[in-house]
Amino acid sequence: MILAKWILDRAGWKFACNIPPTPKCVICVAPHTSNWDFVLGELATRSVGMRASFLMKSTWFFFPMGSLMRALGGIPVNRSQHTHVSDGVVAEFNRRERLWVAVTPEGTRSRNEHWHTGFLHIALAAHVPVVLGYIDYATREVCIDCIFTPTGDIDADMRSIKCYYQGRTGRHPEQFATGL
Repeated sequence: MILAKWILDRAGWKFACNIPPTPKCVICVAPHTSNWDFVLGELATRSVGMRASFLMKSTWFFFPMGSLMRALGGIPVNRSQHTHVSDGVVAEFNRRERLWVAVTPEGTRSRNEHWHTGFLHIALAAHVPVVLGYIDYATREVCIDCIFTPTGDIDADMRSIKCYYQGRTGRHPEQFATGL
């Protein structure tokens, strides 16, 4: 905890958590344009004693990286199979008393205006809130900012969420797009 805060401070980054404690949530994190986003997110949450699991493509779970990724809270996702990842995550929410799962709706570090909606489906099915968080390289701030309660209208919810992220800056700004 102290080491993570020290590293963030030395690197010139700030972390803010603007939500009350909640035992379960899906954290929507954007922009996601660099592998450094993962490092910053881990440092930020650990600097205040929080821990979030995360979905990551299964190709990162090779030996010995797989053991490390799982220890950090990683949940492998095989994108080559058309399985229902959301069902597995919902089952995890139902099984555990406490679970925070961070998801990058862009699904890639490359430019993608067509964000994945799985995190909204997971939140609705598991009856947990969505927490909006960002990693903004322009302001050098990582923030778990606000609670968003999905309405069930996925298109309207996604528009609202994308509006929230307008003006945020990824490490590679040209790779971030909301499609609005």
